[in-house]
Amino acid sequence: MACHDLNQQLNIPPGVRKIVLAGNPNVGKSVFFNAFTGLYVDVSNFPGTTLEISHARVGNDVVLDTPGVYGVSSFNEEEKVARDVIMEADVVINVVDAVHLERDLFLTQQIIDMGIPMVLALNMIDEAKRQGIKIDVKKMEELLGVPVIPTVAIKNVGLEEVKKAVARARIGNALPELQEMLPLVEKKTRTRAEALLILEGDPFIAARCRMKPLDRQEEIYLARRRRVDAIVAAVVQENPSGASWKTSLSRWMMHPLTGIPLLILTLGILYEFIGVFVAQTVVSITEEGIMQGYYEPFIRTLIGSIIPASSIPGTLLIGEFGLLTMTVTYILGLLLPLVLGFYLSLSALEDSGYLPRIAVLVDRMLMRLGLNGRGIIPIILGFGCVTAATITTRLLGTPRERRIATFLLAMTIPCSAQLAVITSMLSRLGPGYTFLYVFLIAVIFVLTGTILNWILPGKPSDLLIDIPPLRFPRPINVLKKTATRTKNFIQEATPLFAVGALLIGTLQVTGLLETLQNWLSPVTVNWLQLPKETATAFIMGFVRRDFGAAGLYSLALTPAQSVVALVTITIFVPCIASALMIFKERGWREGIIIWPTILILAFLIGGLISQLLI
Repeated sequence: MACHDLNQQLNIPPGVRKIVLAGNPNVGKSVFFNAFTGLYVDVSNFPGTTLEISHARVGNDVVLDTPGVYGVSSFNEEEKVARDVIMEADVVINVVDAVHLERDLFLTQQIIDMGIPMVLALNMIDEAKRQGIKIDVKKMEELLGVPVIPTVAIKNVGLEEVKKAVARARIGNALPELQEMLPLVEKKTRTRAEALLILEGDPFIAARCRMKPLDRQEEIYLARRRRVDAIVAAVVQENPSGASWKTSLSRWMMHPLTGIPLLILTLGILYEFIGVFVAQTVVSITEEGIMQGYYEPFIRTLIGSIIPASSIPGTLLIGEFGLLTMTVTYILGLLLPLVLGFYLSLSALEDSGYLPRIAVLVDRMLMRLGLNGRGIIPIILGFGCVTAATITTRLLGTPRERRIATFLLAMTIPCSAQLAVITSMLSRLGPGYTFLYVFLIAVIFVLTGTILNWILPGKPSDLLIDIPPLRFPRPINVLKKTATRTKNFIQEATPLFAVGALLIGTLQVTGLLETLQNWLSPVTVNWLQLPKETATAFIMGFVRRDFGAAGLYSLALTPAQSVVALVTITIFVPCIASALMIFKERGWREGIIIWPTILILAFLIGGLISQLLI
């Protein structure tokens, strides 16, 4: 990516100074970016990638954020983007975590070796003190050769000092070993940064400069590691007895003996909030009370006065699956409160630092299913909304892991709305049948992941995840994240719901919906050994997962039939929104494979259980 292309694609005027924020993941760069730029921010896809880059004009400067990375290289898309932006920087503000200097300073030293003027923001200095870590800032500044500013970004401590320090940014003390290596390569390159990356074997930079990548990476990395270790040893003093109770709690969260009970407690609290309070109490008010009680009668009367309700346009607009009835009610009455509640919980977990600790706790177990510990995040989210959870599979490291997670979500995880109906039905059957249902779904989940891990080429990637400080969630941060994510999700999901409602409405007015019900009834009666009416429940389950479960609620089923029906409706293809999101995230080719495969497995597994129980 040449400088000209970067400026053109991101609309950066020529001659403007580029101030680039760089750092490892979860070091607080976004807080610095917001402090520097305020509200006037542009977000653009970086040329040739799907990654978004935030940038904003501030006076005569432009401030650019970069993805969190551990090094400047080309190992993945995030590192390629960070590399290209950093290479064009006039000044780099390197944000590091004061608690994890031995990790973060590796990137710091690499940027210094690239010959780019830098200011180092020593963030989370308060957390370091709480953990008994004392840092000699003056000594650190002397050894690195760049300004070092202690900060606590979330409390706005030191941010103004960082802004002022940009004026005295300077090139730091590079590795002495590079003095002999760089000169010969620099003659053939445009910048010192390009020469360094060619020495480190970066094939993309070498190709740009029409050179062959050199093989000095291991030598340079070892020298850089020794340099960083020496700096940390010189500037850091640790007093473990000064560690806070949060540090002890953090360790408990990641140890199986204490971590699993804490996780069960946390999930129980989340279920009570999302699955009971939001999915039942709040949704009953928004969906049944407001949307179905006031909005739908109003819109049906209004549209009915213009178009006959029984006509084809009337059916498509205000019918059972109408664009102005079911779609609006579903989005505002059901989905909006669920998504709000879910993202509120997720943002609180993220802000507290608990999610990475859960990932570490379950990493070994999920490796057997083809995922690393990160996979627990979309799985947890799936119990709130499978559609939203499907989007979060983007955070998984490889396409293979995203395929496995998407399949598991679609097949085995009931969303909160569906789970609420399932819980109501199971409560009538007693603890024995409730345990049987949970056991069957858990076995199906484990077997599905194990089989996918076996048949898909490749292996799960190692868990590389930062463990941020454990802290109480900050209400403003949580509310901002919740509002932004909810807005983005609703904007993305609304067109999908509209398309789905139009499709089902079309099937209804053409009579194909009834045909599908009749076509499906032999499977439900003969194979699943359920009443004929359950065919309608399965079709409605595709429209909306809780509709399918609710369709079973009023049927006269034996306890064994109830378990068969609930297992089948849980495995059954996800609702329209989730199905369309699968197509969007995984592409039409994979979506067409996933969708009918789950449909077939639902009836196959449900029938097998039926033959054993009934």
